[in-house]
Amino acid sequence: MEPQSPFKPGTLAHRVALVTGGGSGIGLEIARQLGLHGAKVVISGRREAVLRDACQTLGAEGVAAHWGDVRRYEDCERMAAEAVARFGRLDTLVNCAAGNFLSPAEQLSSNGFRTVLEIDALGTFNASRAAFEALRASGDACIINISMTLHYGATWWQAHASAAKAAVDALTRSLGLEWGHYGIRTAGVAPGPIEGTAGMAKLAPSGGAGSATAAASMSGAIPLGHMGRRWDIAMACVFLCSPAAAFITGHTLVVDGAEWMCKPPLVPRAMVTRVSRGVEAKSRAVGLAGGGGDGGGGGGAPKSRL
Repeated sequence: MEPQSPFKPGTLAHRVALVTGGGSGIGLEIARQLGLHGAKVVISGRREAVLRDACQTLGAEGVAAHWGDVRRYEDCERMAAEAVARFGRLDTLVNCAAGNFLSPAEQLSSNGFRTVLEIDALGTFNASRAAFEALRASGDACIINISMTLHYGATWWQAHASAAKAAVDALTRSLGLEWGHYGIRTAGVAPGPIEGTAGMAKLAPSGGAGSATAAASMSGAIPLGHMGRRWDIAMACVFLCSPAAAFITGHTLVVDGAEWMCKPPLVPRAMVTRVSRGVEAKSRAVGLAGGGGDGGGGGGAPKSRL
């Protein structure tokens, strides 16, 4: 059962949004939630059949689809123009189009590395730059870049995606710095492991994301004890589009249950508790053996408190 949204249904009633990669997965859920909260939405992607199915799934009058590849700037120009032509304006851009796969760096081809960089990093720039004039005309615009946490330390078999998402995060900061002058906020959302997505199916351990073994393995590495939902990422986007985030720009919001910073404990919790109590007991014993402090001696000078 889907949780109840903490936002009012009309929170985004004044917004027109373009969601790249909005035909499936996280992008589709973002588009759905933006629409449920009042926004008019244009979704884009490279597969026309997927876009048609997505429009039927969304099933709202305020939804349109436009085929395009974010690697081509002219396609991004058409996406932005379609949003303005259909709904009269554009004030929200969600860059969600992405590509990824597992590969050891020594087996990763130059073409494979370039493809992920072009979809994720170049695509984010292309869509943002192509939408700039429409966003500036809005006077109250926001760009949301969907990132990851792969590059916060380092992630096995993800040199290409880590480099791409590091570039996306840098672009979020740069546009936040430069485009705030034009009334355009730029923020990011960095998802952790999200259940039921194609990305998890590709990146999960043997058995796929749908297997109990894979789910248990993933969940065990997340301090909150479970994978995230597409709804969690969509709610973060609704928040960043809303008036509540009017003073947030240049920042990437991590939505991962603290997965990226999680490390196995070197000492079991029970042992830490036991040792800590022993140290406290010794400390109290030493304090008691030291007597009553300054007030119990004779007529000598007070002890220094330093």
